[in-house]
Amino acid sequence: MRGTLKAGFELAMLLAVVMHLAAQQSSPQRLTLQDAITLALKNNLAARVAGTQVDEAEGTRERQFAPLLPRVTGDTFAKLQNNNLAVLGVSVPEIPTVVGPFAYYDFRIAASQTVVDRQAYHNWRASQQLTQSAKLSYQDTRDLVIRQTAGLYLDSESALAQVQAAESRVRTSQALEKLARDQHDQGLATAVDVVRAGVQLARDQQSLLVARDNYQTSLLVLERFLGLEPGAPLELAEQLQFKAAELPELDRAIHTALETRADYRALESQRDSLVEQEKASHARYFPTFSVNGDYGALGRNFGALPGIGEIQGTVSITLFNRDRNGERKELESRLQRVNEQISDLARGIEQDIRKALLDIDSAAQQVTVTRAALDLAQKELMLSEDRFRNGVTDNIEVITAQDQLRSAQDDQITALARHADAKAALARALGGTEQNFRKYFGSSSNEAPKQPAAERETVR
Repeated sequence: MRGTLKAGFELAMLLAVVMHLAAQQSSPQRLTLQDAITLALKNNLAARVAGTQVDEAEGTRERQFAPLLPRVTGDTFAKLQNNNLAVLGVSVPEIPTVVGPFAYYDFRIAASQTVVDRQAYHNWRASQQLTQSAKLSYQDTRDLVIRQTAGLYLDSESALAQVQAAESRVRTSQALEKLARDQHDQGLATAVDVVRAGVQLARDQQSLLVARDNYQTSLLVLERFLGLEPGAPLELAEQLQFKAAELPELDRAIHTALETRADYRALESQRDSLVEQEKASHARYFPTFSVNGDYGALGRNFGALPGIGEIQGTVSITLFNRDRNGERKELESRLQRVNEQISDLARGIEQDIRKALLDIDSAAQQVTVTRAALDLAQKELMLSEDRFRNGVTDNIEVITAQDQLRSAQDDQITALARHADAKAALARALGGTEQNFRKYFGSSSNEAPKQPAAERETVR
């Protein structure tokens, strides 16, 4: 009996653990914007590929530096050979033409060191600048990933706000449809009013289904971008809301962006690399000086291997090489192209900053206007409902007021999303996106407009 009770207790504990783990797996993951950015920087393909390009550039830099370092090799020879003296011009009577075979051993360590090689030096300096450019491009990729993550998270926030607004409209339509039936039963409304209220309820239910589908679709897109399993339980820990932004002064913002933007600095590093490559091309006609030597043991048996060696210095100069002219033209055209890209990007950065500042200011005003319009639409619906309840009019005014409310909710959501997206665009335009996102999305304003889904839950 005691053994049976013990076995039953252990089985109950095991079932409890399994049910707890199952509950944990089924519970949705709450995801903040910062969580989404962290996952994207870790899992997104673009960021991972850019990281490998930095490693590749580091390898290229090391290879370019190798010609400036000593090179040491070791060789071991064990030879058994014959010699044809006639080939060497030796012909002595009574001496065989072919002598041997004889064997000998040669152990040798050779070293070489470039003392002066301006071309190799400038090629190494060029590779250093390309490595720096790769690192800056990697940072720029991270900034772009953050910007895209914010955009996708914002899309999901907007879709969730649409769901909440649609749910509130359905609850309102259900209450108004019941009111129409009650009024009809009391002889204060016609059957047309009941049908009209039912049609409005069906429309709002259809809108709710579409909003929910759009929200789930936005989560799938977000999960794919973050490297999560498609369809994994996920819910947003943040909702669409107004967060005031302290805007920088225009001229200072442009100056800061040109010093901070990773893509702009990456192009400057590419230009510096091309300048070094031009110097390397010009140095192809400069003399090079290197020192070479070797030391080892040479003999016919291991018991007698005397040491031998040599050392020599070599000066080499190129007298004619037509390839240098073509290389010079290539580098000049590349340098011109990069300079044009730098100038164009500088204008683009200024345009991005100006547009982001304009959009933030405009969207903030739109949020205020749409908030007032939403309040008026709610009051309009309340008054229309009162008129219908008191038998003053039919429910056409109510249906019209519901449509006005839907439009006001959509406008409010659009304005909030536009304001948040403009702040994300400004964070990207200024450079240092990871730090700027904490600045512009870190805390909520105390003067935040009402949530777009802030509806009355019941009808009086």
